[in-house]
Amino acid sequence: MAEHIEQMSQAHYDALEQQLAYLIGTRRREVADQLAEARSYGDLSENAEYDEARNEQARLETEIAELEYTLAHAEIIQTVSVDEVGNGSVVTLKREAFGDNPEKIETLKIVGRTESDYAKGWISDESPIGKAALHKRVGDAFIVEAPIGVMTFHVIDISMDNNG
Repeated sequence: MAEHIEQMSQAHYDALEQQLAYLIGTRRREVADQLAEARSYGDLSENAEYDEARNEQARLETEIAELEYTLAHAEIIQTVSVDEVGNGSVVTLKREAFGDNPEKIETLKIVGRTESDYAKGWISDESPIGKAALHKRVGDAFIVEAPIGVMTFHVIDISMDNNG
């Protein structure tokens, strides 16, 4: 099975590194202290605090492993093209009217899976719209099949986002 390369901005990579350092340093110590305190309550077979602390430790170790994997397989986006939609591009799309949905113009940033945040207008390159928009140029049209129907988009503009 091929390993998944996660493209991301340098800022996102740095934020994930900081989060990992916090989890390994501070958070691991906190959970170890919780375990030690729970052990001090005596009989571990009927110790709900100990069970909860062990569960928290397992969740923490899973999160650490996932972050380590993501960082180990990260590829920092070095250049962003304004000629063709790619990871890191800010793209203005016109969605044609369909069904009861009117025409809509929307500006979205194409980002890696771990960076997506629809509230900010950042969509994953693995999302239906993000994936379909990749490698398109201004003037190109593309179709996305979604649960709400088939949507047709037109690329109006491609630009760079200098705000990370």
